[in-house]
Amino acid sequence: MPILAFAAIAALLPVFVSAGTVLNFAIVSLVICLAAQGWNILGGYGGQYSFGHAAFFGTAAYATAILQARYGINPYLCFALGIAAAGVVGVVIGFLSFRSGLRGSYFALVTLAFAEVLRVLANAAEFTGGAAGTLIRLDVRPDNFQFASRASFYWVTLGLVTAALVVTRALERSRLGAQLVAVRENEDAARALGVDALGVKLAAIAISAAITGAAGGLYAQYFLYLDANIAYGTWISVEALLAPIVGGAGTVFGPVFGGIVLHGLSEFTKSLVGRIPGVDLVIFGVLLILVVRYPPRDLPTLIRRWRAR
Repeated sequence: MPILAFAAIAALLPVFVSAGTVLNFAIVSLVICLAAQGWNILGGYGGQYSFGHAAFFGTAAYATAILQARYGINPYLCFALGIAAAGVVGVVIGFLSFRSGLRGSYFALVTLAFAEVLRVLANAAEFTGGAAGTLIRLDVRPDNFQFASRASFYWVTLGLVTAALVVTRALERSRLGAQLVAVRENEDAARALGVDALGVKLAAIAISAAITGAAGGLYAQYFLYLDANIAYGTWISVEALLAPIVGGAGTVFGPVFGGIVLHGLSEFTKSLVGRIPGVDLVIFGVLLILVVRYPPRDLPTLIRRWRAR
């Protein structure tokens, strides 16, 4: 019911607001929420903190853009193939990392390294357009996954965020979700109880990568342009990581709340000090230090404590 209520209320935004800047803010916020929800599956429920979710975001974004720009494949099919490609990359990274027994900060650094390697390769490869990037041809038709109004794209994005919420809620109640939490709390004890820790973590990273990949495909389809620094940039890894932590990691709505707050903070900072490159990442870095150093580590808990006082 909370998911349905959220979707119903959020769907009314374009009915009452027609300003392009507001709808653009809402769309980008939802894309970040979707990427953060993917991180939340692996990091929040599984306890495997990734610093490189840009690897999944960028893979799906490039697959979506390249397949239709170079080969003329239907954009909806490209979007689905991009999500699948992100899931495959997630399984490969997860297998190489988890099979080697990497945990904690070691796993975080390895995911960051994979994302950076993919960024360098995309920036140098010819089929990605190199440093010039990839441009999707403008052809505004619904059957081409391009819409004349921002409201239509907003509803599509909201639908995918709602689907991700449903998937997260279903995972939370499932046997896989219980095993994932058991691995997060004590992997050795979970193994002693018969849990296939490697299989559980691989399933989690595949789902996580696919959801974050959906965000990357939406980003490519909305802006119709990509380069390596956008697709595999640090910005999306930081926001996908920080949004669930701020909003409440390991909860269904935490990434949504945190994503909206973070993107609002980013836009407010840029409007206050000007569009200095990287200024929002500086603010995010300070915020990450604060939430890690001083408990409580998420805004909902802090608000509840204030209300109790």
